[in-house]
Amino acid sequence: MSTASLVLVANAGDGSLSTFRLSDDRLTRLAVTDGLTGCSTFAVDASRDLVYAAVKGEPAGIVTLALDRERGTLTPHSRLDLPAGGMNYLALTRDGTGLLGASYGGGYGVSCPVADGTVGAPVARISYPNLHSVLPSADGRFAYFVSLGADLVAQYALGDALELEPLDPPTVAAPAGSGPRHLVLSDAQDSVYVMTEFSGEVLHYARDTREGTLELVGAATAYDRSKDLGHSVFGADPLSHHYIWGADLHWGAAGAVLWASERTESTLGAVAVAEDGTVKDAEAFTVTERQPRGFALSPDGRHLVAAGEKSTTVSLYTVDGERLELRQRTETGRGANWVRFV
Repeated sequence: MSTASLVLVANAGDGSLSTFRLSDDRLTRLAVTDGLTGCSTFAVDASRDLVYAAVKGEPAGIVTLALDRERGTLTPHSRLDLPAGGMNYLALTRDGTGLLGASYGGGYGVSCPVADGTVGAPVARISYPNLHSVLPSADGRFAYFVSLGADLVAQYALGDALELEPLDPPTVAAPAGSGPRHLVLSDAQDSVYVMTEFSGEVLHYARDTREGTLELVGAATAYDRSKDLGHSVFGADPLSHHYIWGADLHWGAAGAVLWASERTESTLGAVAVAEDGTVKDAEAFTVTERQPRGFALSPDGRHLVAAGEKSTTVSLYTVDGERLELRQRTETGRGANWVRFV
């Protein structure tokens, strides 16, 4: 049994969140929480059993939900309206007292204070085209916003009141036309890795842990090159053109593997990470749920749960290095696209 016994899955098509319990390599659905229109990202404060879910609508917003671990239910607690557009990525910082958000459609990012589960109005706002994700450093001193539209990572210092202060330089480039999307930091905080949507790569940035600045130092392919996928471009339909369609990125056990999803061929690829942080082209691939936008690994690295935008089920795998063994497929909802272990 994983040390994380609950799994949450966002079903954007149904506007719901499914709660599963993981035990003995099996998922059991405990509850489904409705009324979360278009939910495609959420952040979890496990120490307080709070979930911050981004919803669409007029206006869009961030809804705070209280999690009942025994029943799996999520009860609305508070809401922050976002008239400028909904969030595509949320991340907590500073022990749950700050929330960072990135809006793809709105082209803006925010930092907000959080008190007793209530998200306050943004104290800082930044603008870049098609912002796709944001993560803080583990110490809460810095934040990194990924702009797919401008092929860059914007880097900031987080002030005492969560102000966003640009570093010098304020941005670091990704390869032109690569479409940077999701990012992760290494446990040592000395590397940042970014998944690209159009080129299907994992970009490796060295990180100055004192100054917070990034430098692009390497890259590896994360899609199945035997499928002859073409390099995608902004605005193209990747399915009709058989283009690369990279999506999500997560660490495997012990920091030796980065798992990446690609939606056109519906694969999960294993990118090996050396002790010095360099990455190697993925060679092992697993076909998974159709159009896998989101997936997650358990904290101990033993389990992986994948969702598909064109599937109503999630797949549960056990993980052995770069190999996945399917244990179960179980119903969740329409348009499943975000997964987190709690």
